[in-house]
Amino acid sequence: MPEGGHTSLVERIARVLCGAEHSANADGSEEHAATHVDAHWRKHRNQALAVLKSIRETDASGASVGDPAVWTRMVEASIADAEDDGE
Repeated sequence: MPEGGHTSLVERIARVLCGAEHSANADGSEEHAATHVDAHWRKHRNQALAVLKSIRETDASGASVGDPAVWTRMVEASIADAEDDGE
């Protein structure tokens, strides 16, 4: 069984984007933004999907330590899952 998170990449990225917007640790003003993130991360799904699409191709640093084709297939699988999910 391959290792991996139980949360999709799109959800994780969307949660980070939502948290960055609301958390006092980033650009927001809420000291405890977790409840807000739990309720509103889905509003950032399209942005998260755009981030994933932008990183389908690794950069030179990533390519120097691994197989870029594997990276692309992994990211494209996460994109396909998100698009199939269509929340």
